[in-house]
Amino acid sequence: MNHLNVGIVGLGWVAGAHIDAFKAVTGADVTAVCSRRNHDDAELSAQFGTPLKSCVDYGDLLADPDVHVVDICTPHPFHADQAVAAAEAGKHLIIEKPIALTPTDAVRIQSAVEKAGVCVCVCFECRYSAHFTMIRSVIDQGLLGDLHYAEVDYYHGIGPWYGQYGWNVKKDMGGSSLLTAGCHALDALLFFMDGKVEEVTSYSTKSSSPHFAPYEYDTTSVSILRFEGGKRIGKVTSSIDCLQPYYFHVHLVGSEGSLLDNRFYSHKLDGLDRSRWSTLETSLIDSGDVQDHPYEPQFQAFVDSINGGGPMPLTDMHTAYESHRVVFAADRSAAEGRSVRLDEVD
Repeated sequence: MNHLNVGIVGLGWVAGAHIDAFKAVTGADVTAVCSRRNHDDAELSAQFGTPLKSCVDYGDLLADPDVHVVDICTPHPFHADQAVAAAEAGKHLIIEKPIALTPTDAVRIQSAVEKAGVCVCVCFECRYSAHFTMIRSVIDQGLLGDLHYAEVDYYHGIGPWYGQYGWNVKKDMGGSSLLTAGCHALDALLFFMDGKVEEVTSYSTKSSSPHFAPYEYDTTSVSILRFEGGKRIGKVTSSIDCLQPYYFHVHLVGSEGSLLDNRFYSHKLDGLDRSRWSTLETSLIDSGDVQDHPYEPQFQAFVDSINGGGPMPLTDMHTAYESHRVVFAADRSAAEGRSVRLDEVD
């Protein structure tokens, strides 16, 4: 097994969560960081509890032959250029979501990655959570039958009390409610439903609360997805202007049963009380704190895929790109007041 050195660009709180996660990953370590600020390497290493060397120039990070993976943790609008440059430098990539704020930039990344032949892990890490692993297992074992409806909703008030609020309120930084955060819910719906989305209809609005007044874009959206074949539909709400505890809502409806968050009912199991939900004990996704996100199993799968010469499971570039295409279609639908077919987004 080749030991991989990871260089992180962008030294905010997400980067800190990535560094901590890699401490538990076999076969890789974070060894370098690129930040806008100058850092004393000894102090930086002591702060994060692992040996780190730092630089200010991103070109220096890309030119370092001892860095095998570039982990992009900068604000959203920087992701595309940095990802393309890293791919062209022959570096494997970890990209925080969203990969880009426009379809054109998403295509640029995918093209650069394909040309360079590097491996990519996009941080839709919820697919690696115990909660989503359990849900996927219930689906795969046929306990819900054929799914015909799903709703996955993201409720997380990103107000002045939240770390990224200062830059997230700007349209050219946050992008949209879905791009900046709710894409986790949309990606989850696609993970559960399988198949391709054919058309999206979306509406958006904004809270009147003064906490969210600085936002330059609508902060709540509802998107209806129609899948190919026309017999399956889904709904995604993305609300980053809600005043409530964090809530990641999942409701799946199939021909043999239904699942609601961590509860379910199935005709496949004899003896269940149809008047009550049965509870599946698992760790729910119930926090927006990146320290609680399941980066460790995702990053381990990424390292193993590189060393094994196989594809990245679940959150590879192609899969993430398809999720972003649906996001872009939803945002276009809300902006133009019409349904948008996925073949309009490329």
